[in-house]
Amino acid sequence: MNEHAYDVAIIGGGTMGIATAYYLAKRNQKVLVIDQYSIPNLFGSHHGETRILRLGYGNGGTYVPLVKESLDLWKELENETGKTLFNQTGAISVGYPDSDFVKETIDSSIKYNLAYEELDAKGLMERWPGITVPEDYVACYDPHSGFLYSEECVLTYKEECEKLGVTILENQRVEDIQVSDVEVKVITAANDTLIARKAVVTAGAWIPKLLPELQLEIKPLRKTFGWFETSEEDLYGSQFPCFVFDTHNVGHYYGFPDYNGQGLKVGRMDLGEEVDPDELNRDFFSTPKEEEDLRSFLSRFLPQANGRLNDGKVCLFSMTPDEDFIIDFHPEHSNLIFAGGFSGHGFKFASAIGKTLSELAIEGKSEQDISFLRLNRFYNVSESI
Repeated sequence: MNEHAYDVAIIGGGTMGIATAYYLAKRNQKVLVIDQYSIPNLFGSHHGETRILRLGYGNGGTYVPLVKESLDLWKELENETGKTLFNQTGAISVGYPDSDFVKETIDSSIKYNLAYEELDAKGLMERWPGITVPEDYVACYDPHSGFLYSEECVLTYKEECEKLGVTILENQRVEDIQVSDVEVKVITAANDTLIARKAVVTAGAWIPKLLPELQLEIKPLRKTFGWFETSEEDLYGSQFPCFVFDTHNVGHYYGFPDYNGQGLKVGRMDLGEEVDPDELNRDFFSTPKEEEDLRSFLSRFLPQANGRLNDGKVCLFSMTPDEDFIIDFHPEHSNLIFAGGFSGHGFKFASAIGKTLSELAIEGKSEQDISFLRLNRFYNVSESI
């Protein structure tokens, strides 16, 4: 049995975990990151090249301060590394007249003094001729939003962590977490014991398995997305924004411009099949229903992007009942922190959440107000964050 002492052990080195390690290491902490797969990988929620970053926020205006800090930190990371991590394409939120998603996007833009533009259906289709919507649809355009190169972001954090001396253990599954008042023991499948003063669990869909005593209401969903060939006209290229459509009777979809010739990328936010993450069917092409579902949206709203399917992938959403994240201390252990349930809209926040988790691990509190993400909204637990 090998024993090593660390200030903080991070269990789950994907999006949130590797960002947390980076900010801890910048503050001279001795950090361990352990993941059951490689970093980055195809098994969690960060693969597929891109993730939207929206400032005006239809998932709840309370997230706007967090996403503003996130964008600042992503740009700071770009400056430090010389890498391109963010593409400011702009973003449009589109929906039927009574769409709460579009209304919240507009309201949050107004409340936080964000740049935005309201468009009716005619104005939307004139601005972007590749879009077709019913005449009563409405939209909100945010010129400062865009998308992150998700796998490049994770890889960049990993590379910077290595420069800062972080110990990164890949392809090593954690079987048990044993917590006392003075230390956290992380037991691996190889029967190694790794010891730290504190631990942060950022294991995505596997958090309920690692912390079963909390009975967390985090539901792993199988989600799919694909890249579709567009018409020869440049309708969906570099001048086309990221998009989220809250349709009245088709579904809730999101997507990205064809920025590199691989096709327009589209996925579905709502629905999804509840799964065990260890038994997930990761074959997009296992049945035709995934492609048919995405085409049902494209054919109605982005018809000239309904060409050949160039590629399709499967990922996991870790959903909470209210679709808000959970970030908190373990109710019984002040030296164990966890963050999960990012519900399909978490990636953009990784920079700010990584910084926040580092603050919680070092100081026990955060500069960012994340009280609305605490566990006590579901359970009667003691004060934590």
